Amino acid sequence: MSSAATEVSEDTRLYRIGEVSRIADLKPFVLRYWETEFSMLEPVKSRSGHRLYRQEDVDLVLKIKRLLYDEGFTIAGARRHLRDLENGSATEPAPGEGSGVSGGETEATQLNRKMLLDLRDALRSFLTLLETK
Repeated sequence: MSSAATEVSEDTRLYRIGEVSRIADLKPFVLRYWETEFSMLEPVKSRSGHRLYRQEDVDLVLKIKRLLYDEGFTIAGARRHLRDLENGSATEPAPGEGSGVSGGETEATQLNRKMLLDLRDALRSFLTLLETK
């Protein structure tokens, strides 16, 4: 991972684990655990070994949190969903690993819920950008 630290350009904003913890409202140990469970979440390490999260990492943390806490995915289901999104072949989650949407909800309700969750994530990203100025 040391070579990854050199790939980050100088104008890229980097966040320490405490900052990401506050942004996502998660404990640092949760972020460290998610790094072991989600291979795509790989912050760069500073020379002193501190984790440095790029904006893409922060966005991914917020997406993982949404999948696990709001949509009811298991860790395995969220990992599979993110992998499918990465490959462009996102599928509906299997029963028990689903989005937490009850069978009685209409497709329109599910779409509204997804739009609101996406909007919330976008607003959090904007807030992060504004806080750094």
